[in-house]
Amino acid sequence: MSIKVALEHRTTYRFARRVEVGPHVVRLRPAPHTRTPIDAYSLTIQPDNHFLNWQQDPFGNWMARIVFPEPIDELDVTVGVVADLVSINPFDFFVEEYAETFPFAYEGSLAADLAPYLRPVDETDGTGPGPLVRAFKDALPDLPEGGLPIVDFLVQVNAAVQNDVAYSVRMEPGVQTPDTTLQRAIGSCRDSAWLLVSLLRQYGLAARFVSGYLV
Repeated sequence: MSIKVALEHRTTYRFARRVEVGPHVVRLRPAPHTRTPIDAYSLTIQPDNHFLNWQQDPFGNWMARIVFPEPIDELDVTVGVVADLVSINPFDFFVEEYAETFPFAYEGSLAADLAPYLRPVDETDGTGPGPLVRAFKDALPDLPEGGLPIVDFLVQVNAAVQNDVAYSVRMEPGVQTPDTTLQRAIGSCRDSAWLLVSLLRQYGLAARFVSGYLV
């Protein structure tokens, strides 16, 4: 059984006078490889006098590049999505034999591809992980001799974050640093996700941040 949802994401900028604006890049289109069926998608830009070109970044994500040839006093970006939400088993995946038990090492060519997702999460620019997130990792249970099944390990780390960080709807823009989330012991889903990314990368597991909507 599936649930059909319609989303509208609208952002409006109003200026006190007509101004020249530079090119805008909008990243609000579902990825081609998403597991959720997308029944309809629309992107509407106001004012009408603009040029729009669709591009793809190195990872295959859609980007709309918008150029405004004349000064404007208002800019409106409206995205509409109709999605068919189907029940997905989060454990429906295949684990390569070499990765069945943690810790493990990525194979050479794959490690090179995953390098951006293994880079430590900086608390501030160039400082690496903060003291609180390092201490949080060190306080997690030691791995048994011979390692731990990778799925069990991931569940263990997820459960630790869920146990120590309460959930809240946070309207402020941006993502908290991992140390800020641990210090406050509360955060939105994006804050807990970024904390989890930091932890997994410290363990040598490739992890990346993705965006979405809570419906």
